[in-house]
Amino acid sequence: MGKKMIILGILLFLMVFIFVQNNWIQSTSISYENQKIPEAFDGYKILHISDLHNKSFGKNQKRLLNKVKEESPDIIVITGDLIDRRKYDLDTAVTFVEGALKISPIYYVSGNHEAWSGKYALIKKKLTELGVQVLDNRKIRIIKKNEMIEILGLSDPAFFTSNYLDGTNTLVLEEHLSDLSDPSTFQILLSHRPELFELYIEKNINLIFSGHVHGGQFRLPFIGGIFAPNQGLFPKYSSGAYSKNKSTLIVSRGLGNSIIPVRLFNRPELIVVTLVKRESN
Repeated sequence: MGKKMIILGILLFLMVFIFVQNNWIQSTSISYENQKIPEAFDGYKILHISDLHNKSFGKNQKRLLNKVKEESPDIIVITGDLIDRRKYDLDTAVTFVEGALKISPIYYVSGNHEAWSGKYALIKKKLTELGVQVLDNRKIRIIKKNEMIEILGLSDPAFFTSNYLDGTNTLVLEEHLSDLSDPSTFQILLSHRPELFELYIEKNINLIFSGHVHGGQFRLPFIGGIFAPNQGLFPKYSSGAYSKNKSTLIVSRGLGNSIIPVRLFNRPELIVVTLVKRESN
C-alpha cells in the first residue's frame, strides 16, 4: 500500500508539473535603453507574442488575453507561427487576435508554419481584415508627438523552401532588409528567425523581436535550451535578450508547441519590453 501511494503521488506530481509547464503563462519584463529612442517614446511598452501554434488558454483565450491586458502595452508585436501547419486551426488564432486588438494595435510577421501551411494568403487576408498591420517585407512609421520610430517586418525564409532539410535561403531576405534599414532612424525589426542575428547586426537594426525556437523546448537550469530548429543542440539564441554592436535581439520562448507536445522548465511566455531613452554622455 505504501509503495502504491508513493507511485501515485509521484505520478500526480508529474501531471501537475507538466500541466503548469505548458499552461501557466509567464510574463518577462525587459528594459531596453538606447540614445536613439525619441523623447516621446521614452517608457513606450511593446508586448511580444510568438509561436501560439493554435494553443488555447481558456475559453476564447481568456487567460492569455487577461495577461496581455494586465500589461497595458502601447503596441503588440507577433513574430509568427500563430497557427500550426500540422493541426491547422485559424479560428483559434483569430480569437486571440480579435481580443488583443481591443487592447492595443498589432504588428505581425509570418513564421515558417504560416509559410508551409499553404494557406498564407487566407491567413494574411483575415488578419488584414481584422486590422492587423501585416509587415511582409515592408515598414511602417509610428508617430507620437511629432517624433517617429519605424517597425520593419520580414517574411519568413520558409516561403522559399519546403521543409527544414532545404536549409535557409537568406538572399531575398537580405535584399529586403537592405532596402528597409535606415541607420538615421530608431528601427524595430520583426523577424521570426533569431539565428539570423548576424544579418540584423550587419544592417544596423536597433531592436529585433524573434521567436521560432520555443526556448529550446526543454530547458536545463544554468544551461538553457536543449535544441532549436536551424540551431541544433544547445542553441546560441533561445530566450531573452542578446546584444552585439548596436543591435539587441529579443527572443521569445513562445506560447504553444508543435512537433514536441511538452515543455519542461520552459513555461509559455509573454515578453514586455519598455523603451528607455538613454541620455547622451
